[in-house]
Amino acid sequence: MWDVKVFSEDGTSKVVEILADMTARDLCQLLVYKSHCVDDNSWTLVEHHLHLGLERCLEDHELVVQVESTMGSESKFLFRKNYAKYEFFKNPVNFFPEQMVAWCQQSNGTIPQTQLLQNFLNSSSCPEIQGFLHVKELGRKSWKKLYVYLRRSGLYCSTKGTSKEPRHLQLLADLEDSNIFSLIAGKKQYNAPTDYGFCIKPNKVRNETKDLRLLCAEDEQSRTCWMTAFRLLKYGMLLYQNYRIPQQRKAWLSHFSTPVRSVSENSLVAMDFSGQTGRVIENPAEAQSAALEEGHAWRKRSTRMNVLGSQSPLHPSTLSTVIHRTQNWFHGRISREESHRIIKQQGLVDGLFLLRDSQSNPKAFVLTLCHHQKIKNFQILPCEDEGQMFFSLDDGNTKFTDLIQLVEFYQLNKGVLPCKLKHHCIRVAL
Repeated sequence: MWDVKVFSEDGTSKVVEILADMTARDLCQLLVYKSHCVDDNSWTLVEHHLHLGLERCLEDHELVVQVESTMGSESKFLFRKNYAKYEFFKNPVNFFPEQMVAWCQQSNGTIPQTQLLQNFLNSSSCPEIQGFLHVKELGRKSWKKLYVYLRRSGLYCSTKGTSKEPRHLQLLADLEDSNIFSLIAGKKQYNAPTDYGFCIKPNKVRNETKDLRLLCAEDEQSRTCWMTAFRLLKYGMLLYQNYRIPQQRKAWLSHFSTPVRSVSENSLVAMDFSGQTGRVIENPAEAQSAALEEGHAWRKRSTRMNVLGSQSPLHPSTLSTVIHRTQNWFHGRISREESHRIIKQQGLVDGLFLLRDSQSNPKAFVLTLCHHQKIKNFQILPCEDEGQMFFSLDDGNTKFTDLIQLVEFYQLNKGVLPCKLKHHCIRVAL
């Protein structure tokens, strides 16, 4: 048996006794059980190197004890959500821009979406990611912009423009005994030219920086492409099997048990309960009408609560301004920068969100939302109607008595938002 210490993002930690053959997925499921949180298969174990300024999510199949043996004394494991872990299996075209994939260019972009991933998963095919990257020279502080190729055999740069001739290719890093990490603060620690840094770290490297292969992309999409391709080229079908295991388990369980309401994407649908049995509303216009009616019902309930206010220990008008603090998606008085950092850490997928206090207006709140790998902020303002306080993020057109109602509404309707709220950022105490 081995003792492994795991930290949550609020600084709490737990020492867990594990077997030598326990995988990252196994440990995550154990921590989910011990922390009493919902297992939606998006929890990950993060390898965090504070001294080196690097971190990565372990693959589900990796052995925890084996990974720990490659970590330095200042390194640690974090328990964190990552909704983007297998997003590339669902939307591969968004992850691999045509100009970056060599065989896409050779076929004039005619390779179908399904074939795109098959070429990565098939060990006999030779996909290649290509493009300009800023590369830090080993043992020096300077960075060079080079044309780089990622193949199964390793990462190469061209010594002559964009030439692919073997005599012009120089090996930058090997995939075999290395892993790919994100830079946490590349500009500050390594003088990186952009915020989109990543690193290929040989497993033998513990605390020294001289053998790290530091790289920088120009934007988030190209960084994600390089890092995803590295994972696919290194692990291939293992990643697909990791992705399929929870789905197969869910399908198997559905034969034997009543379906449990999922907290994940696409689980929230408009329902009509006016009859004896509920039904899903397919017509968008009818769904909008039902949502508006539900909004009126919420307000009526709130009015009834106000009448009973004198009998309640906590006045409803006070309750509506504090009840959101019980929710996992509310992160309190954090800065804009911190909210963006949390969203990036938990995966830049559409609909990932959190709510926080506004720094500029003490009475307002901010919805921070991810859409198309960009993070956007929407201010939620209090507004008064017939002597009652409401919250709105569309200048009072749609009003809610508290933030819980607001979030539930935008999980069903995108309204003025670019997409519906799908996944909330969460931090658990271990």
